Amino acid sequence: MAFTTSRRLALGGALALPFIRTASAQTTLEWVAGSVGGGWYTMAAGLSSLIREENPDIQIRVVPGGGLANPTRINNGQSQMGWGIDAFSASAVQGVEPYSAKHDKIRCLGTGYSPTEHLFLRHTGAGPDDMRSILTQRGLKIGTPQRSSTDEMSLQRILRFLGTSPDKIRSEGGRYLNGSYSDIGAAYNDGQVDYLYVCLAKPASLMTEIAQGRRSGRLTAFPDDVRQHMIQQYAYAQGTLEKADYPALLEGTIPVTLMDSIIVVNESVPAEIVQKITATLIKNQGQRLATIHPSMAGWTPAKAVDYRGVPFHPGAAAAFRAAGFNPPAA
Repeated sequence: MAFTTSRRLALGGALALPFIRTASAQTTLEWVAGSVGGGWYTMAAGLSSLIREENPDIQIRVVPGGGLANPTRINNGQSQMGWGIDAFSASAVQGVEPYSAKHDKIRCLGTGYSPTEHLFLRHTGAGPDDMRSILTQRGLKIGTPQRSSTDEMSLQRILRFLGTSPDKIRSEGGRYLNGSYSDIGAAYNDGQVDYLYVCLAKPASLMTEIAQGRRSGRLTAFPDDVRQHMIQQYAYAQGTLEKADYPALLEGTIPVTLMDSIIVVNESVPAEIVQKITATLIKNQGQRLATIHPSMAGWTPAKAVDYRGVPFHPGAAAAFRAAGFNPPAA
């Protein structure tokens, strides 16, 4: 899933007034999600309804946002909670690219809410078949989403690790094409590029369409050193793709890098409120969350606490401990 920003993100100088307000024992929060109609917006709306259903004293208003900008918005107090991407939220806390200052006011409710696999597709007649050889070859023609999307920035991190870059690819006669998913899919089908790098939850319609198209291809495994670098340096996660996920694009199980959705909150949200929200999620794990969005079907408290990129909110930590799960210490 790609979320873009048009400029380098930084902490604002002045904090916005909190939207938290209490009247007649009711708390109102603002949840910044993704684009209207997208997966994050749908999930936020569904979870907000569920939380309100079980906690009439908590009202949540959902507003559109994006994966890179949300941590800054929450850190600044413009929204009190929202979706974040595990690896990029960790970068926000550290104040490293694409953020220029440490985000020290964000806390989390854990991870595992909507896993998103990184997909590296190659045309079978294009040359080498391993990621390192592909990305370092002269004349590489690759397509990826818009600049500064989470997809494209992830690819740049891998390129940097392998000693190359978009500029080097172009200087050696290659093509580094940015565009929407439909644009780069069309470029692949037309032979303008031989490789695609995208981050999409399975089953991704783009991959399904390519599998049924005239050019097909194969999804490529991520080498162990690449995966470990992404995990240790940027807090990505380990994932796998099974042949059943994309039968026409896979010959068997392959390891890939994975991003996941986390719920981020401002530290100022009262612990009692965050504990109620987290307890509601724990109570409704499984089928109820899956009815809100299929990607949440596999969420569990055990997965949620296996994250160290953003400190846990004390209220969330209390809810997980009450359920028998221990998040990492701050």
